[in-house]
Amino acid sequence: MSVDAVTGQQVVTIHTDGGCRPNPGPGGWGAVLRFGEHVREMYGGEREATTNNRMELTAPIMALETLNRPCTVHVFTDSTYVRSGITSWLAGWKRNGWKTSTKQPVKNADLWQRLEAACERHEVEWFWVKGHAGVADNELADQLATRGVEEATREAPSR
Repeated sequence: MSVDAVTGQQVVTIHTDGGCRPNPGPGGWGAVLRFGEHVREMYGGEREATTNNRMELTAPIMALETLNRPCTVHVFTDSTYVRSGITSWLAGWKRNGWKTSTKQPVKNADLWQRLEAACERHEVEWFWVKGHAGVADNELADQLATRGVEEATREAPSR
């Protein structure tokens, strides 16, 4: 069981991934949540054109929103965009009225705001992991994201 070194609380670990085929195009996201002996796999997708970044953001949002009580959470992502955005860029974007340093609107502001809200009731620490490097839960999250794309793009059955 994972325990946070600072708080001494049990930790929920979340591994996330997202992607599109092609980018932009139909997309999928996946997440693996672990708490003690409990494991939950989640995935979903969008049939309409989306982007890799939107799917990378959707995965931790969906995982964090599923937690039904405040937790200490370690989120692992292979997206430097997600990790840098939530840990470094978000405060500046908010100060600048959701504009970048070049005064352009922040891309995916709707999802950044939703991710920030999903983090508010938890103690969240963010970690970057190299994708496709043998990290088991990152590989599983990638497989789940692929399943999300596949299911989103399957034709609806005839009635």
